[in-house]
Amino acid sequence: MELEPVIGLEVHAQLLTHSKMFCTCSADYAGAPPNTHVCPVCLGMPGSLPTINRRAVEYTILTALALNCTIPDFAKFDRKNYHYPDLMKGYQISQYDLPLSRNGYLLIDDAGTTKRIGIRRVHLEEDTAKLFHVDGASLIDVNRSGVPLMEIVSEPDMHSVEEARLYALKLRQILRYLGVCSGDMEKGAMRFEANVSLRPRGSTILPATRVEIKNLNSLRAMVHAIEFEIARQTRILQSGGTVEQETMGWDETRNTTYPQRSKEEVHDYRYFPEPDLPPLEIARAWVEEIRARLPELPDERRARLMNELGLSAYDAGVITAEREVADYYDRAVHAGRARGVDAKAIANWVTGELFRLMKESNTEIQAVKIAPEQIADLIALVAAGTISHTIAKTVFEEMFATGQAPHTIVQAKGLAQISDREALAAIVARVLAEHPKQVAEYRGGKEGVARFLIGQVMKATKGQANPVLVNELVMEKLRQAQTTTD
Repeated sequence: MELEPVIGLEVHAQLLTHSKMFCTCSADYAGAPPNTHVCPVCLGMPGSLPTINRRAVEYTILTALALNCTIPDFAKFDRKNYHYPDLMKGYQISQYDLPLSRNGYLLIDDAGTTKRIGIRRVHLEEDTAKLFHVDGASLIDVNRSGVPLMEIVSEPDMHSVEEARLYALKLRQILRYLGVCSGDMEKGAMRFEANVSLRPRGSTILPATRVEIKNLNSLRAMVHAIEFEIARQTRILQSGGTVEQETMGWDETRNTTYPQRSKEEVHDYRYFPEPDLPPLEIARAWVEEIRARLPELPDERRARLMNELGLSAYDAGVITAEREVADYYDRAVHAGRARGVDAKAIANWVTGELFRLMKESNTEIQAVKIAPEQIADLIALVAAGTISHTIAKTVFEEMFATGQAPHTIVQAKGLAQISDREALAAIVARVLAEHPKQVAEYRGGKEGVARFLIGQVMKATKGQANPVLVNELVMEKLRQAQTTTD
């Protein structure tokens, strides 16, 4: 019997708010000494009362709208009860039956096929503290406790590891476009939990049991954990066994899942409305105000670059992968219109020379010294014949290093293209005189040697000669020499 996986993902994303979810402590705890971003609320002290972070609610609704969710008129917070050392109060303030959104979807592109992955809900909760296990002891840092945590729960609509990977990548891209989450997995800003089960291929019935893999802190860990769990469950089922419903951990060192506890059901958490927080009445006008702040999302932007600017699917995809790069490109295109510069030419420079230099220097787009408008200026100089394309690359490297305008560099270094016909004719004559062997070979019918001679002229002028004019003059001189011989 052929089996297929049934995969659902729960993605936890820390929101980029200044303060924590239910208190005024700073949420920017990364790198801070342990237990320094704390107060009675996030320490779970008796008598302390939470207050709702409005910005976190806005960010959650904004994300839900980007994921095509329905926003209800009412929502509330609930107590999710479980006992674990990193949960200071013995319960987590989360959402259960009345979340901030539900019933959305996300589209992924798998090898040219578009697939719709259902989003069950996007809701808001608080993050937990963090445990460290050192030399047989467990230490706790409460700095993370109470940081706003948005949970995005998919439907079990994914049926391969690749679909799960594409879904996670697309979701991270959208969160970064919205500016609500850094997506920095190394700092724990985005974490995954995967629900994995198997069923006969072609079946539409959801399996009765599923295994949940907790706290996958990187895309790599998520992929490997799902792969391992699919293989483990396949071995069990094909040998006539039964897969137990349980919660598993992931051992990064051994590349294996391991049992943590039996899988909880909803009743195990004893959800009940949070008595210290009021229900939320979500005004339609507020939702529409938030909707109006939605940026152009990756799919829309990619389509625009292809349909309106004529970019290839590859170039449009590369440019729109990060919002900052796409914004940079759009600024360059806007400047290019006034200079008569083609959008595809700008794309070639951005995805070619700019990306190359960024990679070599490990520079993010935000730190690039070249203003987007300067790329349009450089291309305009090439189009006007002021500099050659070869020299333009040299100028571009100087722009990247210094941030100077291209015309300033060209003028200061004397890099303007040589287009004086008489001056170039003299250089061509000298080069041909210095290479009699190659000239003789051309006369003998070896026409390909002309490329060598053209290259020598370009070398003699340090790449500053007008290549079209050089080609014309070299061929003219060679034909004259051949006619004289004949």
